[in-house]
Amino acid sequence: MAAHLSYGRVNLNVLREAVRRELREFLDKCAGSKAIVWDEYLTGPFGLIAQYSLLKEHEVEKMFTLKGSRLPAADVKNIIFLVRPRLELMDMIAENGSLTDCCDRPGPSRSSVLTHVSWHPCPGLLCWEKNHFGSSPFMFFFCLSQMGRHVECYLEGDQTSLYHAAKGLMTLQALYGTIPQIFGKGECARQVANMMVRMKREFTGSQNSVFPVFDNLLLLDRNVDLLTPLASQLTYEGLIDEIYGIQNSYVKLPPEKFAPKKQGGGGGKDLPTEAKKLQLNSAEELYAEIRDKNFNAVGSVLSKKAKIISAAFEERHNAKTVGEIKQFVSQLPHMQAARGSLANHTSIAELIKDVTTSEDFFDKLTVEQEFMSGIDTDKVNNYIEDCIAQKHPLIKVLRLVCLQSVCNSGLKQKVLDYYKREILQTYGYEHILTLNNLEKAGLLKAQTGGRNNYPTIRKTLRLWMDDVNEQNPTDISYVYSGYAPLSVRLAQLLSRPGWRSIEEVLRILPGPHFEERQPLPTGLQKKRQPGENRVTLVFFLGGVTFAEIAALRFLSQLEDGGTEYVIATTKLINGSSWLEALMEKPF
Repeated sequence: MAAHLSYGRVNLNVLREAVRRELREFLDKCAGSKAIVWDEYLTGPFGLIAQYSLLKEHEVEKMFTLKGSRLPAADVKNIIFLVRPRLELMDMIAENGSLTDCCDRPGPSRSSVLTHVSWHPCPGLLCWEKNHFGSSPFMFFFCLSQMGRHVECYLEGDQTSLYHAAKGLMTLQALYGTIPQIFGKGECARQVANMMVRMKREFTGSQNSVFPVFDNLLLLDRNVDLLTPLASQLTYEGLIDEIYGIQNSYVKLPPEKFAPKKQGGGGGKDLPTEAKKLQLNSAEELYAEIRDKNFNAVGSVLSKKAKIISAAFEERHNAKTVGEIKQFVSQLPHMQAARGSLANHTSIAELIKDVTTSEDFFDKLTVEQEFMSGIDTDKVNNYIEDCIAQKHPLIKVLRLVCLQSVCNSGLKQKVLDYYKREILQTYGYEHILTLNNLEKAGLLKAQTGGRNNYPTIRKTLRLWMDDVNEQNPTDISYVYSGYAPLSVRLAQLLSRPGWRSIEEVLRILPGPHFEERQPLPTGLQKKRQPGENRVTLVFFLGGVTFAEIAALRFLSQLEDGGTEYVIATTKLINGSSWLEALMEKPF
């Protein structure tokens, strides 16, 4: 199970099994039969580490979704609430009545039911203060959860997610050994590194005796690279996320493309109505091959695969002897799975192509690429004006305006005022709060001193490449068909030739850059074999896109790259989901 996590130098199944062990221990602390009441948002993340079979082994008999209504009957000894520390969820628990009175259950008296609340991650002060739980006996369990958001640090000044990031990195070091060198860029990165140093000092008594797997840790603050998430991702996986959204490795797609084709017509009477839900990870051979490719290179791979699979099935006609027939039959399950996988991804590619070949997608992409290559970033853009006038989705307009602002190191005051006025008059004055949030986060701002630093950054870091080979790429810029993600370029230059070569740009980019060394216990110093690559853990604080992940995987596969990358983050994001977190919902 999850064998694909064991590939490469770093066995990620070690981490998965450690988390599963913690979950089992947590459940065993609640002796007796159990019912779990889930915060619906958490079912996906928990599903990545444990299926219902594991829960059942530890006496979980019932599972419910937390709603603002009375829970169904459950004759159990323990009721466990697994929730995020959100005020609205506390209210929903309160609407069920006190914790020992929230379940219509026959059998033993309610006073014998133990109720447990587990917060994921630790609750904030507001949730502690809203005490709706009566006098029932209940216990608190705290679990590490990497769900920090950009909005928490930059809008609310809440550094809880940074603490969880530091705690998570300490857990990783306990499993994979002390990381000798820590590099970082950005204010949040500096704070996480400081927390790690402090945590290590507080636990000096417990010496880590695990041989180190990682050579370097690179902490990257999302605020250092605001540009990359705003641009439209052009990898296969990135486009799936942009158009349909990938949640916990699953995507829900329109069902029409996946309906079995009936012979003789029959119309559309029996078309499925429920969305097609597919799991997407590297355990699937074809997906592992195409997920990081530029979408323009996916069609040829699918065509080639179709010919190989067709030829494999034709081999059955050549099977004459019993041995040959037996060999063909043994290969049949794998061949059928490959054919099903090909059918699914051909359908997904058709859905994506319908979007990417549209005139609107092309126009939007053209404007994005003009901004990123430094063309007409300092004046009101005609396409953005038209989008506002035609009342295109607000999130689309905001992404383009913010992209222009970032690529111009801020907008001229009259340009900024014009955009804000047009947006508020068209979409409603309640969105003034959203615009204020975008300004606080640095995504939308007036240019100070009339200076645009982006051309210097673009040129020094080679962020825009005119000649891009999308079919057989030679540079990370293929993931955006010309734009090289700033964050990934920083990782690439850190590996070779080092950040000293770009000191000027590092000073221009937001926040400090730093290096920390963590001494290793005697006998655990790493002796590198000739030709052996370094292993760098890149931790994105504030979120990472699938296109950035694809670019780092590309760097890992370069023969002369010298570094293998492992990626960690507080959240997987795209431009829309990122900005939606910053948007104030109208009352």
